[in-house]
Amino acid sequence: MRMYDIIIKKRNGEELSKEEIQFFIEGYTKGTIPDYQASALLMAIYFKGMNKRETADLTMAMVNSGSVIDLSAIEGIKVDKHSTGGVGDKTTLMLAPMVAAAGVPVAKMSGRGLGHTGGTLDKLESIQGLRVDLPLIEFTQNVNDIKIAVCGQTGDLAPADKKLYALRDVTATVDNLSLIASSIMSKKLAAGSDAIVLDVKTGSGAFMKTLDDSFMLAKEMVDIGTSLNKNVIALITEMNEPLGLAVGNALEVKEAIETLKGNGPEDFMHLCIELGAAMLILGGRTSDIEEARQILQHTIESGAALQKLKDMVKAQHGNVAQIDNPELLPKASKVLDIISEDTGYVQGIDAEGIGRAALAIGAGRETKESPIDYAVGIVLDKKVGDYVKKGEVLAKVHINDLSKLDECRQKLLGAYKLSEGKPEKRPLIFGVVDKNGIKRY
Repeated sequence: MRMYDIIIKKRNGEELSKEEIQFFIEGYTKGTIPDYQASALLMAIYFKGMNKRETADLTMAMVNSGSVIDLSAIEGIKVDKHSTGGVGDKTTLMLAPMVAAAGVPVAKMSGRGLGHTGGTLDKLESIQGLRVDLPLIEFTQNVNDIKIAVCGQTGDLAPADKKLYALRDVTATVDNLSLIASSIMSKKLAAGSDAIVLDVKTGSGAFMKTLDDSFMLAKEMVDIGTSLNKNVIALITEMNEPLGLAVGNALEVKEAIETLKGNGPEDFMHLCIELGAAMLILGGRTSDIEEARQILQHTIESGAALQKLKDMVKAQHGNVAQIDNPELLPKASKVLDIISEDTGYVQGIDAEGIGRAALAIGAGRETKESPIDYAVGIVLDKKVGDYVKKGEVLAKVHINDLSKLDECRQKLLGAYKLSEGKPEKRPLIFGVVDKNGIKRY
């Protein structure tokens, strides 16, 4: 078998066999296939596409390129959640404790942030002492003991995807549904969960900017899971403005704690209830969506979900006092108001623009090696549909380095779009995709 022949075959729009796909992934992972040939095949895939069988085979070849986590020692149905990334997306911090408090084990492997989207691990590490580098035996024991653990992915999890993504990033071949879907699903399947709930973001702050593209990506990922006998549900959710009010690591932890107490932003609470309900159904807790919502609501009202977060923080060696008193979390030296220069209704908030404003003051990473300032970030005072007068506060910037303020202010002001007429509020959830197909709301 020759890589040259595989490239020609796909260039001509033909279907690759399972063996040809495995040959490519194994060879590229080991370094026997050079970047220039891998790039040529990626470009051929970009233009000619892959069918569902090819996409599933590509996914499994990447899964098998490294270690596959064995979670069989964990009792019950393990349900994972994956978000395609967004601004202010702190759902795991609230969702995992709620679902665990409802009796479904959450064995969550999460990633770090890069660019304007925040990573769950970075947010958790703003809690003093909290460890995310748990050995598998400790990770497994924690889930069996308290139903919850969140840790980082091992370096040997789907290494082919890591290597291919870096190549796609510099060869303009990122934006292809089969390549995106196989990249996401290979990591999720290698992480060992029994079922997966996908939160597919759509809008200005999301990877997929249009609703149709977001549904297509969701269906592609659900089809992969279904073909591999995994139960997968995807929700298509709004990212045309940041989720909740807080953007920044410690600020988002604080908002998650407040929401677990029942005091958080409505959109954040609503999304977590809906994602959690899907997780309870896949986890076998109930088959009724309304009952699932009520169970989750009870975990908030009873304090069980907040207690579960404390249990997790304690088990992972974090400072529980910071959960009891969020004011002990890292704080910026200055909190400054950003004032509106215009009057009108907030027509839209460019979520990516807000993310880049937070990135400018150190809340995210420009490169993988960039340090993060856990204390800094942005808290929005106004969201879509709110009326703003010139001179009113749009947002508060939590900042340590004032030399970065001007850039942050300009990006933040540029993210807000005001108009005379009150806009129609977009829904938070646009639909669901499961093995039975697409259901748009």
